[in-house]
Amino acid sequence: MSQEALKVRTMAEVAAAGESVEVLFWVGCAGSFDQRAQKITKAFVKILNRAGVSFAVLGEEETCTGDPARRAGNEFLFQMMAFQNIQTFEAYGIKKIVTACPHCFNMLKNEYSELGGNYEVLHHTAFLQSLIDEGRLKLKEGGKFKGKRITFHDSCYLGRANGIYEAPRELIRKLDAELVEMKRCKSSGLCCGAGGAQMWKEDEPGDKRINIERSEEALGTRAAVIASACPFCMTMLSDGVKNKEKEDEVAVRDLAELIAEAEEL
Repeated sequence: MSQEALKVRTMAEVAAAGESVEVLFWVGCAGSFDQRAQKITKAFVKILNRAGVSFAVLGEEETCTGDPARRAGNEFLFQMMAFQNIQTFEAYGIKKIVTACPHCFNMLKNEYSELGGNYEVLHHTAFLQSLIDEGRLKLKEGGKFKGKRITFHDSCYLGRANGIYEAPRELIRKLDAELVEMKRCKSSGLCCGAGGAQMWKEDEPGDKRINIERSEEALGTRAAVIASACPFCMTMLSDGVKNKEKEDEVAVRDLAELIAEAEEL
């Protein structure tokens, strides 16, 4: 991937130049530090640049939204983090935010308003759909995913918490792929096992890990690709597929990665 495709400016650089941007790309902790999730970040940046979207990131000024702290019960730490981010947003006059993490999306969209932070916040699947609808992003017809069986795992914070079910599925249809649903999907979807700060703690005693149960459902669709739209779901499903020794047969990919590969160059 060329350096031009990965060209990213910070809000500090934009402000110093006396300019403004269409949208702030909120990268999130996973997209910044997790090696697997960094690939999602790079894919999304490539798409934004190809589509001519004016955007910037906060870079070192971005801190955690405080979602894991609040879910784990540390309200004081959450509010400290949130207020710091809100002050940063106000300093740059940020009004519109896009993120590839449903946890960040839910927090910035629905919970920062309690503390005075009100923004237009979009999940990257909805933003990608809008770019396609506006003709800013074009996909190849009959591309590499044509006819491939793809199943989509609904992230809890994207689906049940915010009612976003169609945008991810519409992206899969745009790939000319065959969308196959798991038995538990949309409002009846099953958590990947990472939500509610479970990502950061040991499992409670039980017969089976949730991510194994969910991965078995996904593999049961006989899909060639398990698509997700959350870096934490990505981790849990990838681990589940590896547990079943199917990683050489079934790919676990974020929708941004699929779109980046199918984009008309």
